[in-house]
Amino acid sequence: MTHTDTARNVTGEDEVVDLCRELIRIDTSNYGDHSGPGERRAAEYVAEKLAEVGLEPQIFESHQGRASTVARIEGEDSSRPALLIHGHTDVVPANAQDWTHHPFSGEIADGCVWGRGAVDMKDMDAMTLAVVRDRLRSGRRPPRDIVLAFLADEEAGGTWGARHLVDKHPDLFEGVTEAIGEVGGFSFTVNEKLRLYLVETAQKGMHWMKLTVDGTAGHGSMIHKDNAITELSEAVGRLGRHKFPVRVTKTLRHFLDELGDALGTELDPENMDETLAKLGGIAKLIGASLQNTANPTQLGAGYKVNVIPGQATAHVDGRYLPGHEEEFLADLDRILGPRVKREDVHTDKALETTFDGALVEAMQTALSAEDPIARAVPYMLSAGTDAKSFADLGIRCFGFAPLKLPPELDFAGMFHGVDERVPVDALKFGVRVLDRFIDAS
Repeated sequence: MTHTDTARNVTGEDEVVDLCRELIRIDTSNYGDHSGPGERRAAEYVAEKLAEVGLEPQIFESHQGRASTVARIEGEDSSRPALLIHGHTDVVPANAQDWTHHPFSGEIADGCVWGRGAVDMKDMDAMTLAVVRDRLRSGRRPPRDIVLAFLADEEAGGTWGARHLVDKHPDLFEGVTEAIGEVGGFSFTVNEKLRLYLVETAQKGMHWMKLTVDGTAGHGSMIHKDNAITELSEAVGRLGRHKFPVRVTKTLRHFLDELGDALGTELDPENMDETLAKLGGIAKLIGASLQNTANPTQLGAGYKVNVIPGQATAHVDGRYLPGHEEEFLADLDRILGPRVKREDVHTDKALETTFDGALVEAMQTALSAEDPIARAVPYMLSAGTDAKSFADLGIRCFGFAPLKLPPELDFAGMFHGVDERVPVDALKFGVRVLDRFIDAS
């Protein structure tokens, strides 16, 4: 048997774990200042894996080291609208001392692949590579064209990744009408007869902002009524403790209807504490989709203990529900008061699409074939993804990175957390589902 024959016998399930581990070992930490070490290496790794099976991937470097890889697979019917499958290769930084296993080791332990990016989102990158390589080795073309995009910089807003490609190279996505990406398709086990798979159909909008208060500088020993730190601290405290009102979006309504049907009870969105208590690890995700949020994340002021500074600053991560941006900004200004200057550091739109159509049916079909008690349901992501950039091209975007997870695994808690890991069985499940999904889509 030749080496080529052996390669043809390798399936996507056979190699997905190694692909995930190898991607994790490439340190693609994104510090937001172009100092990260590995996005170019990751782009070259992906390009090599795609070229091995006959594709002609292109690498686009928006800034030194900030590289993305794009390739197109010709489908059986190229006259049909194309599908985009996108993932990012960058990760948030990790402090190795905090982890049980080194975050860039890709170690296998307790049935899981451990490492930064295992769930956000080198698992989906690996599953996509594994499926594509398997299909191309065995000569199985997709029903329609597929564009693959492995992107830089998602963890800092996508400026040097998806946004760069959409603005500078929109031709890469010619004919694409639909897309799948991260943070969706993962399971929540209701009981032994029903497992919900949460498909992301909406995302909150973003206002990352800087707050500034100007006061009067002076000596720390004096009585001082115009202290910028005091004024800002009080405003930040009011904002951090504020509970924004629940707003029932169409995505939340659909999710509650599906969940209520599964639990055999009608769910009241105005009284969600009891409902959230039943949702285990996904309660964090769902809870954050009920209302606008504004979390203070940084404070800065002063340079010496006996000097009252003339200015104090804070940074806030603000997220708003689709259709509620104006309400959110008005609430912010009312809570902060007239002394606080508010300026945006990074903004992005909210997204929401309906949970219907052939692509949704393909998701359900693929999931049910691998998990007979699967039911796909829509949900809203409290954060954002590269879908925000691709939506500007008129592409309808979903989060669908299918994983069948053990009920006890705190999946939501591992995003940007410590000891991030993905079950080996879940990776293999994802390969099977994605392969079926491509055929059905």
